[in-house]
Amino acid sequence: MSTVDPASAPGRRAGGADPGDDGGDPVTTDRILTVPNLVSLVRLACVPVFVWLLFGVGDRFGAALLLGAVGATDWVDGWFARRFGQVSELGKILDPVADRVVLIVAVVAVLVDGAVPVWLAVATLVREGLVAVAALVLGALGARRIDVTWWGKTATFALLFAFPLLLGGASDVAGHEVLRLLGWVCAVPGLVYSYLSAAEYVPQAREALREGRGARSGARGGADG
Repeated sequence: MSTVDPASAPGRRAGGADPGDDGGDPVTTDRILTVPNLVSLVRLACVPVFVWLLFGVGDRFGAALLLGAVGATDWVDGWFARRFGQVSELGKILDPVADRVVLIVAVVAVLVDGAVPVWLAVATLVREGLVAVAALVLGALGARRIDVTWWGKTATFALLFAFPLLLGGASDVAGHEVLRLLGWVCAVPGLVYSYLSAAEYVPQAREALREGRGARSGARGGADG
């Protein structure tokens, strides 16, 4: 956990600014039990329920509603963490992991259901796979963790709406044609943004690897001294 100078109370930024102010980055803590982390866990818990609704019950629209609700709450955990000073090391990992799990399960499930074309699902999964593999490789090489970018978060948010809308558009509910149209309105830019964000991570990955190696070299030098 980062040390905070005595003038900074817990939950406040250095310099006395409240977590919701724009005076700098929020203080990061090692707390595990936080509201944002609970929100992320609830979102993850909804994944098997979504799969059950779609394949166990055969309720496309019900599954789409649940998946849409999970997608709509994507911003809640991050906003709450920043606004109320509950940014945690666990949350920085749990939030994007929850996003990835929800999105990947949604894409595979909706593809198996036949509600989306294969090319859209494959393009989405390939991008997610590339980013996941890159993160694992960078971690193994000692790079520092890379925060999610605005492009990446926007892409995930759009796709988490696109797939439930497309699933709802494949149901027999009234107005399903409109849902399908809205799904494509979210899917196309969401997919474009996702690949833009992947490209944006390349220079960040190089910097993260350089900083990670530098930190390790400094630590070894300090130990030798």
